[in-house]
Amino acid sequence: MLLDIVKYPDPRLKLICEPVTQITEELKRLADDMLETMYKAPGVGLAAPQVGRSIRMLVMDDASGEDAKNPRVLFNPVLSLSGDDVLSEREGCLSVPMDYRADVVRKSDVHLTAMGIDGEPIDEHLTGFSAIIAQHETDHLDGILFIDRISRLRRSLYDSRLRKWLKRRNRNA
Repeated sequence: MLLDIVKYPDPRLKLICEPVTQITEELKRLADDMLETMYKAPGVGLAAPQVGRSIRMLVMDDASGEDAKNPRVLFNPVLSLSGDDVLSEREGCLSVPMDYRADVVRKSDVHLTAMGIDGEPIDEHLTGFSAIIAQHETDHLDGILFIDRISRLRRSLYDSRLRKWLKRRNRNA
């Protein structure tokens, strides 16, 4: 089932999410729905707060290629950042309106620990695009959007454009 994606400036996106204590059938269905929503959007990651759930859960797919898929469901992910600073060019987000994109500095490597969909422990090293997706989606669980990581000037310009866009949209609704 496709889910509605929560859009900035909705205050639910600023909340720090609660840990998942038990992986229930309901959460497994939510994971399936989040993956379906992510692929349809289209995106490469989606965190639970982006669909209105304030829990530490995310889905991602770092596969490249049109037909390749590598869906992942992570509960209570914890990242240890390492490596060099890298520029995530034209990073975007399904929750940030107007298809806004900006360059964001991220780390090249992360050590990920989490629980998988069946409660199995995950303990692995991610690099490159996978590391960037994991950082972006885990930020959502801490109430951080990628636009919180851009310069103050770029952020104020975006917020100004967004206010005008929302005003026009509401006037035409």
